[in-house]
Amino acid sequence: MPLTSYLTLKVDRRDCIAIVVVNRPQKLNALDRATVLELGLAFEALGLDPEVRGIVLTGEGSKAFVAGADIEELSSLGAQEGRELARRGQGVFAAIEALDKPVIAAVNGFALGGGLELALSCHLRIASENARFGSPEVKLGLMCGYGGTQRLPRLIGRGRALEMLLTGDMIDAAEARRVGLVNLVVPQESLVAEAEALLKRIVSNAPLSLKATLEAVCAGLEMPLHEGELHEAALFGLLCGTSDMREGMRAFLEKRAARFQGK
Repeated sequence: MPLTSYLTLKVDRRDCIAIVVVNRPQKLNALDRATVLELGLAFEALGLDPEVRGIVLTGEGSKAFVAGADIEELSSLGAQEGRELARRGQGVFAAIEALDKPVIAAVNGFALGGGLELALSCHLRIASENARFGSPEVKLGLMCGYGGTQRLPRLIGRGRALEMLLTGDMIDAAEARRVGLVNLVVPQESLVAEAEALLKRIVSNAPLSLKATLEAVCAGLEMPLHEGELHEAALFGLLCGTSDMREGMRAFLEKRAARFQGK
């Protein structure tokens, strides 16, 4: 069912899963200010919607997930405006990453520059066979501005990330899978269906467990190991006091499917 209307996005819900589509195919779904703003609004609303358990993010058409930032818009920026634009985009992408519901990027075609950074802010990534990933900002006299220099090394390692960031070269879906940038590569025609299927497997698990796991991983990456372990232990303890934990244990012992209530 359609949710709130946006100018640059399409947002629908299929049962407990929301599908967010960047809808600027004439610009290869490039990120302008309006699109970044609407992404922030959409994900905030979906995060607050109790009927939404998970989100698939993709781009309209088969050519591009998001082919980068809007070059026409960037070309007129001065230093202060550029910093402000980067901080706004970083805030939106950080909010997506911090969402307590799983977000899967279904990458169709080009994920370049800001598009790569948007995919990196999602919890998991599935790519179509025609997907291409890259950070070509250095070819334009720029660099990543929406968190790419931070998230890409954390995901695929410093050396491989620097190779991509410093050369501006693209990699294909198979190489992205090999280096751990994407979790799965599938045919273009089944991309969103595969993302939905994976998300349905995830959200069939205990809701509070999913939220706690996302928090432990995302927050823990910013902590020293010992602090991350303390945070993990605290969350584990909270789950031990939930009705869902007791239901999960009973269901396992009784050899039946658990009926989780998020309590």
